[in-house]
Amino acid sequence: MSKTIRFNAFEMNCVGHQSPGLWTHPRDRSWQYKDLEYWTDLAKILERGFFDAVFIADVVGYYDVYKGDNYHALHQGVQIPVSDPLQLAAPIAMVTEHLGIGITASTSFEHPYTFARRLATADHHTKGRVGWNIVTSYLESGARNVGEGGLRRHDNRYEVAAEYVEVLYKLLEGSWEDGAVLRDKASRVFIDPDKVHEIGHKGRYFDVPGYHLCEPSPQRTPVLFQAGASGAGKAFAASHAECVFVSTPARSTLQQYVADIRQQAAAAGRDPSKVLVYALVTVIVDETDEKAWAKFEEYKQHVSYDGALVLLSGWSGIDFGKYAPQDPVRAVETNAIVSVVEHLAKGDKEWTIDELARWAGIGGLGPVFVGSPATVADTLQQWVEETDVDGFNLAYALSHETFEDVVEYLVPELQRRGVYPTAYKPGTLREKLFGEGPRLPDSHPAARYRDIEAVKREKGASREVA
Repeated sequence: MSKTIRFNAFEMNCVGHQSPGLWTHPRDRSWQYKDLEYWTDLAKILERGFFDAVFIADVVGYYDVYKGDNYHALHQGVQIPVSDPLQLAAPIAMVTEHLGIGITASTSFEHPYTFARRLATADHHTKGRVGWNIVTSYLESGARNVGEGGLRRHDNRYEVAAEYVEVLYKLLEGSWEDGAVLRDKASRVFIDPDKVHEIGHKGRYFDVPGYHLCEPSPQRTPVLFQAGASGAGKAFAASHAECVFVSTPARSTLQQYVADIRQQAAAAGRDPSKVLVYALVTVIVDETDEKAWAKFEEYKQHVSYDGALVLLSGWSGIDFGKYAPQDPVRAVETNAIVSVVEHLAKGDKEWTIDELARWAGIGGLGPVFVGSPATVADTLQQWVEETDVDGFNLAYALSHETFEDVVEYLVPELQRRGVYPTAYKPGTLREKLFGEGPRLPDSHPAARYRDIEAVKREKGASREVA
């Protein structure tokens, strides 16, 4: 196999993340999520295992679709309480040298002007190791609590996201020219004002006339992550994302998804090999198959059945509490994560509600690979060969035990086979991932905003013609 396998750690600033109920296990640490030591310990484990990044998910809102309220979410601690992810970038960077830090932030709940400053600040503090996971959000509770009354329709959220990232590109790529910051003590000039520009953005959803507040960070625009798997989500990812995450239990669905993303990226004028696709997987590994399966059975005793359905109902927008356990999962039009319903209803297997809850109880909607290092390595290589996926977004069953086991048992086996990194590349996160420069390539749509004055002249000319 010629392709190198990549790992990210899939985390969230909450209890249990994708494995509701596992916080009750005596060895689990996820209840310590609010302590910096939890995150710095994790970061050091992941860097020792040459992970590309810790990818920190987020939601704004709470899961109140299941049985029509948020009782079970609160009772079981299902992604609530949940703390801000961006504040974790600095402490993680302080105890590591190479590990990337992917931060989830929604285009639905924060204005792009203030977010651009927060994102650039994090990229400065980490010396260019930050990525932004672009999400449009799917919880009605979040929209209600920021005064929007409710979520926009699914595809309309991507229309907003397209303009949102345009504003970010203008601020991060074009507002400050290279060489604008002089820091010339002799002449007492810190900034050349002629090299700092108002972006003059006036669009359908955002009006941002002025200057970006931060000087350019090491990457200018941090590495762009995206996890949309619907039609609108894939089109957005093919245009903008450098790293794409997908969660599906079936190899056939994953293979189709990867091929579609690469085809759409090529059609958008981008190099499809420079779009890295990571699939959600949970790995339970130990010295032998028998020990790994015993561990998995032990973990399953702590799964929260209601907690799993809380997540599934929130992700899909379908109240699974209305159905009997043996009812089949059917495709229903919703305004949440459309791809969740599509993948489950149209995949290789017909799911009942009970089967789905037990499946998702450990690791969410991705598959669980159980076995010895050799067994799991064989499975990962088979998935890469058959689907063309670039790597895996590893969820945990127990924190930090799952990641410690991967680093202790699985990583050495993959390295022995020559399919896993043995060292980090130098530079920013973008340089480590792609082996090129720290900034987005010229083929990326952000590049057209680097000369912001030319963009404004072009817009002015088009208005005159109209």
